[in-house]
Amino acid sequence: MKIAVLALQGAFIEHEQRLQQLGADTFEVRQLSDWQQPKDGLILPGGESTVQMRLLRGLGLYEPIREAILQGLPVFGTCAGMILLSDGYLGTMHIRVRRNAYGRQLGSFHTEGAVTGIGDRLPMTFIRAPYIDEILSSDCRALAEVDGHIVAAQQGNQLATAFHPELDPDLRLHQHFLQLIAEARS
Repeated sequence: MKIAVLALQGAFIEHEQRLQQLGADTFEVRQLSDWQQPKDGLILPGGESTVQMRLLRGLGLYEPIREAILQGLPVFGTCAGMILLSDGYLGTMHIRVRRNAYGRQLGSFHTEGAVTGIGDRLPMTFIRAPYIDEILSSDCRALAEVDGHIVAAQQGNQLATAFHPELDPDLRLHQHFLQLIAEARS
């Protein structure tokens, strides 16, 4: 499998490392010519969603990425990546997100929780994290909650988490993403 990793800003290298641990090849997307390589999936990493959105538009990546996701390209968005997938941004995932819902950097925290279909006691690192305020359609389902707030969801080939699985050694969420890709290819 060959996974495109949006590398404009944020925690993209850690995603590459996790995917490579699982045997997947990765390449970084920094400009339109990078995006045009063959790919089986896409990672939208954490970082600053406003900066990433501005860069996506300025570099001509917004429409091609949005169209590929709408056509079924599997995508995994973490933190800012979840925001990018949401209503009002790329708009491919039917969720409404509250940005910086857990406050500023001092509001960052680590916990463990269950993620439906993936497992129990998954490490969850939240850094100025959003959460999902509302799921807007029946084809999107919540996978995890923390303190009564939805922090992970899936809609078809789109997986989104408010937390950063790439910052913890547990590989189960990245394995799940690779399984989504395998299912999409068959």
